[in-house]
Amino acid sequence: MADRVDEKPIDTEDKDERDIVLSARDVTVGFGSKVVLDNLNLNIYRGEILGFVGASGTGKSVLMRTVLRLLPRRSGTIKILGQDFDELDEPQRNALDMRLGVLFQQGALFSSLTVKENIQVPMREYLDLPRSLMDELAHLKIRMVGLAADAADKYPSELSGGMIKRAALARALALDPELVFLDEPTSGLDPIGAAEFDELIANLRDSLGLTVYMVTHDLDSLFSVCDRIAVLGRKRVMVEGTIDDMLAYDDPWVQAYFKGKRARSIVPQDDGARHGSSGK
Repeated sequence: MADRVDEKPIDTEDKDERDIVLSARDVTVGFGSKVVLDNLNLNIYRGEILGFVGASGTGKSVLMRTVLRLLPRRSGTIKILGQDFDELDEPQRNALDMRLGVLFQQGALFSSLTVKENIQVPMREYLDLPRSLMDELAHLKIRMVGLAADAADKYPSELSGGMIKRAALARALALDPELVFLDEPTSGLDPIGAAEFDELIANLRDSLGLTVYMVTHDLDSLFSVCDRIAVLGRKRVMVEGTIDDMLAYDDPWVQAYFKGKRARSIVPQDDGARHGSSGK
C-alpha cells in the first residue's frame, strides 16, 4: 500500500547485531513547533555503502547533522560503533569522533589553509604528532584520493570543483576512520567527474574496509556504488534495502524516483534492476 511506512528496516534477517555500525531508534528531531523527524529508525551495516535519498526538505541533512551531534534531538537513541555518545565522557567522545570522517556538501575547506594544512586540521585537533609526520600523512592522503602531489600546497581557490571534493575527502580520511559520512559528494561535478568520484569511493571502501553513509540525489551513484538505499519520507525512513527493493516498493514517490524518465536510462527495463557494486 502506498501509505504504508516501514518502521523496521528490511533485509536484516542475516545480519548480526555486531555488524551494525550505526543505529537510530525512535529518533525525533524538531525546531520549535515543527517536527522534522518523528520516531525514525535506521541501521547501517559494517562495510556497506548506504545511499540516503528523499525529496527536498524531508530532513536528510538534518538526520546526518543529528547523528553527528551538530543538531539536538528531542528523543530516541543513536549508537555509533556500538556506543551511545550520551553515555560517554569527553575523552571517550573524542576517541569515538576519531573513528568518524565527514565530507560536507561543498567541501567546507578552510580558504586560508592549503590542501595539506586542511588535511592536518583533524590531526592537530586530536593527535600530538611532529610536523614532519603530519606532512607525511597528509601527502599519503593526497595520493590516496587521486590528487597530484603538487596539490598539497595549493589553496582551495586554486582548485577545480572535483579537486575540492577530493581534498575534502582526504581530510575526512585523515584519522583513518571506520565510518565516513558523505553529504552530496558528487553535487556540482560533471558526469565524468561524478563517475570517477563514485569509483574512488567504492575503491576506498574495498581497500580500507570503510562503511559509508552517503546522502545523494545522484541516480547514477545509487545504482553504481550503493549496496543499499534508505528513503526518507513522511518524517521517517520509509524503506531501506537494495535497488530491487526500491523498484518493488509500493509508493508513488519511490516509484517515480526509481522508475521515472531520468531513471530509465539507468535501470534495465527488461529485468528490473542492477545491484550495488560491492561484490559481496
